[in-house]
Formats: sequence, structure tokens, C-alpha cells
Amino acid sequence: AMQDPNPQVAGRGLYRLQQAGIDVSHGLMMSEAEQLNKGFLKRMRTGFPYIQLKLGASLDGRTAMASGESQWITSPQARRDVQRLRAQSHAILTSSATVLADDPALTVRWSELDEQTQGLYPQHNLRQPVRIVIDSQNRVTPEHRIVQQPGETWFARTQEDSREWPETVRTLLIPEHKGHLDLVVLMMQLGKQQINSIWVEAGPTLAGALLQAGLVDELIVYIAPKLLGNDARGLCTLPGLEKLADAPQFKFKEIRHVGPDVCLHLVGA
Repeated sequence: AMQDPNPQVAGRGLYRLQQAGIDVSHGLMMSEAEQLNKGFLKRMRTGFPYIQLKLGASLDGRTAMASGESQWITSPQARRDVQRLRAQSHAILTSSATVLADDPALTVRWSELDEQTQGLYPQHNLRQPVRIVIDSQNRVTPEHRIVQQPGETWFARTQEDSREWPETVRTLLIPEHKGHLDLVVLMMQLGKQQINSIWVEAGPTLAGALLQAGLVDELIVYIAPKLLGNDARGLCTLPGLEKLADAPQFKFKEIRHVGPDVCLHLVGA
């Protein structure tokens, strides 16, 4: 369908087949092939992973009550859909604030996958995505659930952490930019670690920072048919945004029902 964009191998397989006298053509169903390999393709072309930001909100764009209560705004069907999309991702990114607030595992739970996805990812060789936590102040502890799960957990830090961690834990030291961990440098480093695609599940601060940095390729927004009121917490934090012209722009790719909820799938405009 398409040629491999990896400069180390691009075109070699095609050339060998042609040298062997085999008639080869490419370009058939190229858009479908690119969709299947969008993470790898973006990393090959730009050095950055493909980033999908998942958000769950009420009709009035709220993600949690003022108290912080957020489980559960969306339906069990939406949560199962999230499991499917997690399974397709190379890594899952969150923040230390989310870990401290919710103590999530951020794993793919095979029993919650639909039958088609279970067929694609058999339980006996299910690969857990790499869990990546942005923790610039070293607030997450070895006792948190995200550290205790099967598979690897990577911490993006601005300084070393001297505590003892399991062998499955890895640290990436990232410089600061304007008082915060530099997200652009982080994504460059993850690309160098051959992370092709990242599924983001985090609160409004990290979501807003990724959007303002222009790092988000897709938005996956689950909307529940309920209202939480103006005291509830917002969808994302975008400080300093004063002009419509400066607002992050997306376009709708797909809108679908997921149980009682609606899933909005948007891509960069």
C-alpha cells in the first residue's frame, strides 16, 4: 500500500522484489495504510509521537465536581471504548496530579475489551502500553498503583529521585521551560525512545498545556448527557488565551454514540 518511510530501510524491500522479477505496485489503499500506521509515520517524519488526548465531560464541558469527584461522569460503555483505544496505543501519558487524585492503574483490562479487540490482542500476549507520568516534583511514590502494574512505568522528571523503585520503573530527566517541565523536549525524547503513539488521560492542566504547545494530533471527547453546573471543574486550562485567533483549532472527523454518551473525534485543523 505504501513505502516504508524509515530511512534505514525505505525502498529496499521493494527494490529486492523488483530485482527478482516480481511486478510490484504501491499506493493502493494508501490512506487506509497511513491511518493504521499514523504513529510510526509521524515519528519517522517529525521525530515526535502521535498524540491523542482523551477527555470526558458533561454537556456543559465540566470534568469533575468542585470537590474533585469525577467517577463516573461517562458511562461503562465509554470506559470500555477507552480500553480499546488504550490497547491500540504505544504509551499512556498522565500527570502526577492525576495519580495523586485518583491512583489509577492505567492498564489495558482485557476482560473489558469488546470481542473484536480481544481477537486482535489475545490475552496470553497482551502488551501493556508504557505508562508515562509527568512528575516534576517527585510526588508519586513506589506504593501508587500505576507503579505496581505489569509492564513499564516511566517518570518524566526535572530532578533525580533517590527512592528505591521496581526494575520496571525508568526515569527521563527533562529540562524546564518557563518554570514547567518542557513538554516539547519530552516528546522529542519519547520519539527517540521509539514511542510511536501516546494516549493522554490527565486533568485540565496537562491537557491545556499540551494543547497550547501544539502537541495534540487528535481529541477524543466523551460527552455525557448531564449538567454539572458552573462550579464544576472545566475541560482544560488555557491561561493567557485572549483572542479567538489564538484558540487551538480542530475539525470534526467522526461523531458516534457510545452507549448513552457521544464520542467526538477531532483532528488538527
